[in-house]
This record gives sequence, structure tokens and C-alpha cells, in this order.
Amino acid sequence: MNMRIKGQTSLEVSSVLTPAALDFLVKLHRQFEPRRRELMAARTARQAQLDAGIKPDFLPETAHIRAGGWQISPLPADLLDRRVEITGPVERKMMINALNSGAKSFMADFEDSNTPTWDNQIIGQINVRDAYRREISYTSPDGKLYALNDDIATLIIRPRGWHLMEKHLEVDGEIMSGSLFDFGLVVFHNLQYRLSQGTSCYFYLPKMESHLEARLWNDVFTWAEAELAAPHGCIKGTVLIETILAAFEMDEILYELREHSSGLNAGRWDYIFSCIKKFRMDSDFCLADRSQITMTVPFMRAYSLLLLKTCHHRGAPAMGGMSAYIPVKTDLVANERAMSQVRADKERDAGDGYDGGWVAHPGLVPVAMAAWDAILGDKPNQIDKQRPDVVSAAADLLNFQPEQPITEAGLRGNISVGVQYLASWLAGMGCVPIHNLMEDAATAEISRSQIWQWLRSDKGVLVDGRKVTVELFHQWLPEEVAKIEAQGRYSATLNEAAKLFDQITTADEFIEFLTLPGYARIA
Repeated sequence: MNMRIKGQTSLEVSSVLTPAALDFLVKLHRQFEPRRRELMAARTARQAQLDAGIKPDFLPETAHIRAGGWQISPLPADLLDRRVEITGPVERKMMINALNSGAKSFMADFEDSNTPTWDNQIIGQINVRDAYRREISYTSPDGKLYALNDDIATLIIRPRGWHLMEKHLEVDGEIMSGSLFDFGLVVFHNLQYRLSQGTSCYFYLPKMESHLEARLWNDVFTWAEAELAAPHGCIKGTVLIETILAAFEMDEILYELREHSSGLNAGRWDYIFSCIKKFRMDSDFCLADRSQITMTVPFMRAYSLLLLKTCHHRGAPAMGGMSAYIPVKTDLVANERAMSQVRADKERDAGDGYDGGWVAHPGLVPVAMAAWDAILGDKPNQIDKQRPDVVSAAADLLNFQPEQPITEAGLRGNISVGVQYLASWLAGMGCVPIHNLMEDAATAEISRSQIWQWLRSDKGVLVDGRKVTVELFHQWLPEEVAKIEAQGRYSATLNEAAKLFDQITTADEFIEFLTLPGYARIA
């Protein structure tokens, strides 16, 4: 077996990367890595078309799929009611709190809210294994014991996206896909156990840009089921529609995964980032301050309603995204303002017909639950709520408004959030509360991509008439870093984070994901 582990070895590593597990990963890599690389090359080619001014549209070659009367396979019992899902990294105490939160499901995240250090990935796999077996517990330094309640959320795992790699494992001289590494270890160690308990392994699938990428996931699922002597279709995946290109292929994505599908999710923050990234060279494209890009602006509303209509037409759950607001324990007024924002967000999604939505903190579960309880009552979902009234044409998905205001506060906020998030990420924590919002890689991506685009667009002008320039950015960057430093936060990684944020924001070529250069800086 031509395989090399480049990460540090330990008892924990040995318990996860057993000889049999490594053999399984090697087979996965050899079977699917060539196709993954082809699909990544296709992303680059598609970006070149966008840069040349070719607008995306619904695919004529798949019109028969959109016109067909097919539906996804029936859902397993523990995925029928997902009215509130909580998300968070695969950190042990956080996982216990999330599983105990009262939410119906918990998305344990190896991706945007997790820094993919070798330790985080391996310990995360141990935590997932222990959670599946209800053996997970944690004792804090002050002696407090955290253990599972009798009634816990259904566990759903998010592996890394197709673009991310696991640099600590090489097969045949090639670095392994992070997606295949995360997925492979979860199913190898846990699928048969889950089946013995009358359930299975469920996944959230991130960052896809086409139905061909969904086809690859479907083939991975099918191969793993056969390799592990599991029933075909037992593995289920919910696809995060968090790229503008995937929004044009939602029917096709559900179709490719139809025997393994558990619906779609409106991944709003990455979706906004994707719009900025994909149209970064379009001279007509410009978005206002991040705070102005809500779910009610034209292009976000069109995307949200089309996802809902598409899912319910195919018998699939439509899952709403996450409001970034979190409880504010130190300020009652600010806390009520945050709760009101979350309440309005969830009531809108529930009223539209969504079957559930995300929260980032256990304290928000009751707020979100009340929104769906008021609509659903004892029903598990509202898939029967069809939306033939929704018509979202290509022009609606591409109606990028508003373009203004772009403000000094918005630009400074982007700098502050981007630097603070990177400092946290480099320190090993992939989600962090900043200004009473829960920030992960997606929101940090919006911050830096907006500045990159404002720097280059003629429309990147502040409301007071000043053009957003590199000089202005370089004037405000150290000022915002000084404010962060004065708070005593991230002292070990702050300067490196500021340097990295500067590099990726002012680089001539757009860096596809900020975590890619970040990954080179972690162990």
C-alpha cells in the first residue's frame, strides 16, 4: 500500500487510522481522486467563462430532468422532522452541548467552523465515533461533567468541500482529498454500528458548483455502501446550495442524489460570498455593505424561494440557513434585539414553507423552535406545501441589489471581522463570536471578497464620495488591528492574521478560499 502519514502519530491517531481504515481510504482515493481533479479543473474553466461575460443560466441539456415527475427516495424516520438544526465544530464539549440542546438535528462540522489541524481532524473523528455510540463525555478543568441526555439531536456530519485537501495523508504520492478523508473515516468506523441501531450515517455536502459534483458524491456513497456491505441508499446527504452556480442546477443535484438525498439547505453566507467571487470581474457587479444583504433583497429572495419550491416538488426537505445573531448575555437590550432578528428570520422561513432552519447557539433553539411549532404543530414537516406561485427566472437570481450604501463602518467592519476570524482560525478555532455575531469561514470570506471587489470596481465608492483604494485599506487595517489588540484578543496570531488578510485582499489574483493559504500555516 503506497501511503504516507505526514501528521504526528499518537494513540489517538492509531485508533482512527487503523490498517483497515487506511486501506479503505486508499481505495477511496484511487477510485475517485481522478474525477475530483477533473471537476476542480471544470470549476476553473467555468470561472473563465464568467470572467468573459458569459452569464449562468439553467442548463438546456438537463431540461428533461427539470420537466420530469421524479421524486427522491423516502426519508428515514429520524430525518423526517428537522424543524431546528444546530451547527458547530467537532469539538467535544460543543458537540455534547449541541446534542443536548433540544434541536432536532446537529450538524457536526469538519468544514467552515473547524480549523483543519491534524489534531482537530483526528480528535473530531473520535468525538463523532463516541457521540454515535453515546459514549461521549467531557470534564472541564474546573471539574464540571458534560454528558449526553437521554433525548439527543440526530447527528449529521459535514465533511470538507471538494476543493479542500488533507495534506497529512498521501496516497501514491498525491495529497488526499479532505472530503474523502472525512467521509471515509466516518462511514468506515460507524456505518455498520449505526445500521445495527436502526439508523445510518447522514451528511451535509458543502460548496458544490454543479450536478456533476453531486454525481461524484452519489457514486462515493454507492461505492462505500457496497464496500461496507450496507444497503444501497442507506447513506443520506443534504446538499448546501451555497454557490450561485449550484442555484441553477438544484433539480439536477437532487436528481443525481435522488436515492441518497435528504434535501437541500439555503447556505446563505457562502452564497453571498459565491456571488461576489464569481462576478468579481464584472464591471456592473457591486454589492452594498454586508449588513444590507439580507434574505429579503431581490437575488437572495429569488434563490430562497426557488430552493423551497424545487425541494417540495421533489418530496425533499428544504432547510433554511442560519441567522448569525447569538445571545448577548451582558446586555439585555442588545440581547432582545438579537432575539428579535432571529425570531423574524425563522418566522419568515417557516411561513414560506421551509421545513427547518439553523441556529448557532443552544440559547436560540427555543426561539427557532417556536417559529416552526406554530406552523407545523404535530406534523414533522411541510413538504406537502407546494409553491407553484414561485417563478424564479435566471434574471431574478442575477438581480444583484442593493449596490449601495458602502460605508466607512462597513469597510472597517469587514477588516475587523476578517482579521479576527483569521486570527482565531490560525489559533485552531474555526468559529468565533465577533460583535455579537457568530462568524465562520463563510462570513469572513464575504468580508475579504467585498473589499477585494470594491478595490477594483468603479462602483466601490463610499457614501461620502471616497473611492475604496489600497491606500485607504492600508490606512484603516492597522487602526482596526490596534483596536483588536487593545481588547487583548488573539495576541499569538493577530499579526500573522493581519498580514495574511492584507495579502489575500490586495493580491492581483483572487484567492479562491482564504482557508487555502491559511492551511499552509497550520500544523
